[in-house]
Amino acid sequence: MLMQTDPTTATARPADPVARRRTFAIISHPDAGKTTLTEKLLLFGGAIQLAGEVKAKRNRIATRSDWMGIEKERGISVVTSVMTFEYGDCVFNLLDTPGHEDFSEDTYRTLTAVDSAVMVIDAAKGIEARTRKLFEVCRLRDIPIVTFVNKLDRESRDPFDLLDEIEKTLALDVAPVTWPIGRGRSFAGTYDLGQKRVRRLDAADEAATAPVSGLGDPLFDALLPEPGEADAWREEAELAEAGCKPFDLAAFREGHLTPVFFGSALRNFGVRDLIDGLAGVAPPPRGQAADRREVAPTEPKMTGFVFKIQANMDPNHRDRIAFMRVCSGRLTRGMKARLVRTGKPISLSAPQFFFAQDRAIADEAYAGDVVGIPNHGTLRIGDTLTEGEDLVFRGVPSFAPEILRRIKLTDAMKAKKLREALQQMGEEGVVQLFLPHDGSGAIVGVVGALQLDVLKERLQAEYGLPIDYEPTRFTICRWIDADSPAELDKFMAAHGSSMAADLDGAPVFMATTAFSLKYEQDRWTEIRFTDVKDYQKRAA
Repeated sequence: MLMQTDPTTATARPADPVARRRTFAIISHPDAGKTTLTEKLLLFGGAIQLAGEVKAKRNRIATRSDWMGIEKERGISVVTSVMTFEYGDCVFNLLDTPGHEDFSEDTYRTLTAVDSAVMVIDAAKGIEARTRKLFEVCRLRDIPIVTFVNKLDRESRDPFDLLDEIEKTLALDVAPVTWPIGRGRSFAGTYDLGQKRVRRLDAADEAATAPVSGLGDPLFDALLPEPGEADAWREEAELAEAGCKPFDLAAFREGHLTPVFFGSALRNFGVRDLIDGLAGVAPPPRGQAADRREVAPTEPKMTGFVFKIQANMDPNHRDRIAFMRVCSGRLTRGMKARLVRTGKPISLSAPQFFFAQDRAIADEAYAGDVVGIPNHGTLRIGDTLTEGEDLVFRGVPSFAPEILRRIKLTDAMKAKKLREALQQMGEEGVVQLFLPHDGSGAIVGVVGALQLDVLKERLQAEYGLPIDYEPTRFTICRWIDADSPAELDKFMAAHGSSMAADLDGAPVFMATTAFSLKYEQDRWTEIRFTDVKDYQKRAA
């Protein structure tokens, strides 16, 4: 029989620092309330304060996870924010991912760095297109998912309809942990199906819960005073207790079952149940696949991989931060690590924990932690750092862009500055940068049009470079490779005006139409045309 655990009960955690870590991402369709939920979760952490190792600012609790100008203007997340905080006996590394599909590549890379995910669903809209795509990525990586049904204080769908949609659309068993008492205007709280406790929306202390004798308790009549409302709710709750699957820890961690919590992030209701559930049942750091072997989080030697680069988070400083997931061992301030791509040592003199835009020096970090490493272009997305072992972590890919544009610079005197800025933006992953072999101007590639808006806004704000875009004759591109170097050289020579190099120098074929791409694929059967490039060890 599979072990069963109550996800609302956060059990005491051992002193082992790895077992204390919970690294998770929040995923959702835009406007489902993901960023609001993130900020409410941070209220419980308060500040980065890891057993006195990190000094935190007193006002850090007011930090917003959306810090870029375009995010504040449009009310959306367009970059991944990283926040580290303590709650109870656990250390949480929370990654708030972009909800907009135009930034799917950044989200995919972020999901390589987490051990679980919180899926936020709008109670009125249910499963939306973006939610489905993100779930599919989680399923590919066997990432356990906790579901939070948000906005119960607004008009919403029947809870059974929502659960049924999750099961049918995502092929995922559901195990409701809490159950809403009323909906919309009559929403009065939640009932813990396992603990037989009620959390009231109107309670003075949001942490307080009241035990009840069962579904017949008169408290429900007081919370749902409309004629027949309480009796109808009792039937619904009784059906949920009898008909829904109980929570099963093994099935959850294998990615087959999701515990479901109901609440309202805007009103900070149900969020405590969610974070208690994460502390109690979300998995600690998992082993990470590398090219030579799997690295266990309990191994003594430090290893980690860079999944994100972010520059100019602080507009007062031209900083450049590489976000690294620590996969094993203990990272200490001042230690030296080996950058496997170049074989050269790198000093980790000022690793940092983040609370959105704010940061604090990390004297030490363990497997599961996400730390920021300041650098001046040394580190790239996909890089592996170790205490000497020659291995490369897998699963941090680049995807072929769907939109290609040339940059039109209004001031030709700033061409050199533009090249430097585009190089940095390309290394960050804001856009992909392709340098044509014929010496013509650089081409930027993006997955969605909103990325072009972000690039334009950042070039203006951070570099004083006003730009526009102009179309290029190319509409599609593919990385190319072949078993025979001679055959690859022959293809490149025959298509000189259609060849470019990416930031790593890898050859890229630029096609004018999908038909022309197919034509070349049929003619050159020994050439591999790929729309995904996996990170691989390269010489400097």
